[in-house]
Amino acid sequence: MRILSTACLGLGLAMAALLPAAAQEKITIATEGAYAPWNFTTADGKPDGMEVELAQNLCGRMKIECTVVTQDWDGLIPALTVGKFDVIMASMYITDKRLEVIDFTQPYAVDPAGFAVAKDSPLAALAAEKITLADEAKAKAVIEKMKPMLKGKVIGAQASTVNLEFVKTYFGDTVEIREYKTTEQHDLDLAAGRIDGIFAQQTALAATLAKPEFANYAVAGPGFYAGLFGRGTGAGLRKEDKALKEKLDKAIDEAIADGTIKTLSLKWLKADVTPVK
Repeated sequence: MRILSTACLGLGLAMAALLPAAAQEKITIATEGAYAPWNFTTADGKPDGMEVELAQNLCGRMKIECTVVTQDWDGLIPALTVGKFDVIMASMYITDKRLEVIDFTQPYAVDPAGFAVAKDSPLAALAAEKITLADEAKAKAVIEKMKPMLKGKVIGAQASTVNLEFVKTYFGDTVEIREYKTTEQHDLDLAAGRIDGIFAQQTALAATLAKPEFANYAVAGPGFYAGLFGRGTGAGLRKEDKALKEKLDKAIDEAIADGTIKTLSLKWLKADVTPVK
């Protein structure tokens, strides 16, 4: 009997391990922990930030126990697909390329990306408008106007991001591009004067430039969205986790409707990045 019971128990555990994440009472959510104020790691090693607080809120709505962990940016999608965790909430744009590998919830944020350069740069005099790449004619006209202002400059962007892809695609013939493993690394080089500017989400840039060492820099020119930047920022999950996606989408709908995302984004990002429904 004991042999049979042990075997059955082992089979049951093996089958449970194969169940989709949504069938479990507990899930693990991964964030980068290095993209303040969206997500970062505190002095005592704990993840924090807008997405961490939002993750906890969504888990409460779903009545699921969640653990938030950190993972290097370039390992997020590979680690998700092999089951190291169940969800990614790391300021990740929903793009067609990523949708080939993983699935996403609906967007929980829409945040344009732009440049941070010296305040005396000609670029700093441009209007701070939002430009959709879906309007190809207008976007091209704006970009062509910007190119002479950036010609010969060294611009930093985080590797394996849509931000880097954007700079390569639209300004690769104009600027020298330096890739960095984390945004913290290109921030350090900007503060030290080793590069002329950085390209990232404008809310993250605003948080960076609020530090004393960046007093001579500003978020400059237009912010870009759509096109390469996809459909906004969403939570990534495995394609087979359909039930979990449904629960997360419902929770995000509720968080948009009752103003939670607006409240959290204003608290952490100083801007309302709530998607327009």
